[in-house]
Amino acid sequence: MRIGEASRASGVSARSLRYYEDEGLIVPGRCGNGFRDYCQATVDRVLVIRSLLESGLPVRLIREALPRLTGGRDVGTDVVCAEFLHEVQRHRDRLAARIAVLSAQQAALDAYLRQARRTAP
Repeated sequence: MRIGEASRASGVSARSLRYYEDEGLIVPGRCGNGFRDYCQATVDRVLVIRSLLESGLPVRLIREALPRLTGGRDVGTDVVCAEFLHEVQRHRDRLAARIAVLSAQQAALDAYLRQARRTAP
């Protein structure tokens, strides 16, 4: 599929698809006329990338983790850099802290709404 179709299928802009390619996150095929050609596996990979970006993981960590997450050719590599694991753990810890803050805010809003409903006319 061409870039417009891949954009619609993935919900990601054509500009983002080009960016992912520039960053080495995806490698679309090329048609004889030079146009990008996206297969369903690439669109599926884009969905994983988008999810990781939305979680706040930086592109450089996504680039390293992506083959293991999508069954790429490096999936059999058992040697993982300790620094990489440490960075992923730190990111996970920051994410857990944000979740805790959001959960506390949600609980406070729930309590407010319960109280407001009791006193509402």
